[in-house]
Amino acid sequence: MVVVIAVLAIVLPILLIRFAPPLVRHHVARSAPQRVVPAAELPPVEPVAFQDLEPDDARAFNASVPFVDGPNPAARPFKLAGDALERARAIDCLASAVLYEAGDEPIGQRAVAQVVINRARHPAFPKTICGVVFQGAERATGCQFTFTCDGALVRHHWLDVQWKRARDVATAALTGAVYKPVGYATHYHTNWVVPYWQSSLDKIAAVNTHLFFRWTGWWGTPPAFNRQVSPDEPIIAQLAPYSDAHKTGTDLIAGQPVLPEGTVDQTPMPTTAAATAPTLRPLASDPNTYLITLDPRMAADEYAELALKLCGDRPYCKVMGWSDASQTATAWPLLPAQMTTMSFSYLRDLRDAAHPFDRTVWKCAEFRRADPKQCMKE
Repeated sequence: MVVVIAVLAIVLPILLIRFAPPLVRHHVARSAPQRVVPAAELPPVEPVAFQDLEPDDARAFNASVPFVDGPNPAARPFKLAGDALERARAIDCLASAVLYEAGDEPIGQRAVAQVVINRARHPAFPKTICGVVFQGAERATGCQFTFTCDGALVRHHWLDVQWKRARDVATAALTGAVYKPVGYATHYHTNWVVPYWQSSLDKIAAVNTHLFFRWTGWWGTPPAFNRQVSPDEPIIAQLAPYSDAHKTGTDLIAGQPVLPEGTVDQTPMPTTAAATAPTLRPLASDPNTYLITLDPRMAADEYAELALKLCGDRPYCKVMGWSDASQTATAWPLLPAQMTTMSFSYLRDLRDAAHPFDRTVWKCAEFRRADPKQCMKE
């Protein structure tokens, strides 16, 4: 018996160590002491940096932080001044923020739009809508909205209908619509991260998976948001692929404005094929179809940009182009010879949300493409 006990005394600890479950080490969020910035001192806008936590640990920590007591007043309605071009730039900047930050979800988009407007009114931030959205975008780790510096604008492209919905939200926010639940929030983050700045702000609202915060003390009260927002919106080069208002240089085709849908062009048409300029209006018989002569001064990729501009927010649209003006079709459907001589084609069909179609192709014997899928069948 003594021998058995002695053996067990040796074997059991070994077995316990060998088959014990792995030790899980949890990182613990650390809250820095909260400092209330006095009214005489402008609060700092800290770069976005997160504590090293697993998502579940971050959620648990965020759930443990209580919402601040007291009122959460709604922001005052905001109406942007400026001319049509300045307003267009602001709308597209705000639309990019709500779409890339909240996705194609209207409630989250309205909350993000309210935060951007709150920031533009606050003296700690830039005084334009575009300035707020793209603050720090020139630095890989210093941007306030991560989509502006992490390559998201290049990696991910939203559908035109999604951009239209985002622009509608942005337009409403810039013409007086207020999203009341987030009050005067100037900061937010998803509930699966914990930014270092969180401890210096008051938690005031939750919208979906986002938590919203305002500065503690006077800088989070309505009187702090009294700055006049400037209409002098900067051009944001990153938005040029999505926004005509942020393009620079000449028109898409020199001297040829794009006519709004339903507008009748009163300009006399040239009488010879050699003088034919691109016709930038849809067919009278089909307002969703454009048959154009391609401008040889434009690069191949610019034809795709032109097609997007012509189609606007139409759910169904066709743009077909010919390099040889004498071959440009003038009616639909096309003849076989016209199909053969076509140099560029864009087709969009978003009428069936379950099966959206959006395709751009070139005649690759004429315009070399790196991706064979962008070549017409010949």
